[in-house]
Amino acid sequence: MPYKILLLEDDKLLNETISDYLSDEDYIVDGVLDPYTALDKSFARRYDCYLFDVNLPYESGFSLLEKLRNGGDSTPTIFITSREDKESLIHGFDIGADDYIKKPLDMDELSLRLKAILKRQIRENSIEIGDFFIDCSAKEFYLNKALLPVTHKAVELLILLVSSKGEVVSTPQIEQALWHTSQEPSSGAIRVYVTALKKYFPAQIVNVRGIGYRFIES
Repeated sequence: MPYKILLLEDDKLLNETISDYLSDEDYIVDGVLDPYTALDKSFARRYDCYLFDVNLPYESGFSLLEKLRNGGDSTPTIFITSREDKESLIHGFDIGADDYIKKPLDMDELSLRLKAILKRQIRENSIEIGDFFIDCSAKEFYLNKALLPVTHKAVELLILLVSSKGEVVSTPQIEQALWHTSQEPSSGAIRVYVTALKKYFPAQIVNVRGIGYRFIES
């Protein structure tokens, strides 16, 4: 389950150096040289962290992050900068940066900062059940780090049931959470997702007849 990093650094040599280092650390890195390509990449793929240079031609890393945050993108972001002034530091955090690292880069320091941010992100956006792991942001479901063939809707249902801490979740509540509407979804859709999930949790997912479902942790 390698982490995906979007690196924006206009210095081609430094971009390649960082990309090679992080690739050797088992990250998947998309290295780009300009903010326009970075913006396109951010729309096309979900990343676990952004590494953005601040001083760029045409548009600053600050401006790019502001666009992303205003569009609802909360991906953790580390700024790479040679700036020393306090105002720039404050501005970066004000617009939603998670951390800074100063040039010239110490790759070991970069690795430590990345790991700290990603560890925090995992705690906030994941659920572990024994050997199973749910990535709540990506709506992906893993067993021993292997991605399981479960649809996003089924994962949404699993997150809902597990988060209810053993309480019964009614069918209308499930419909509202998964389809965001009070209208009834296609016939049997919930049962299809429950059947898919019960392959992995045969005893934990319980049908409460006439009401809904609950998840009982063993």
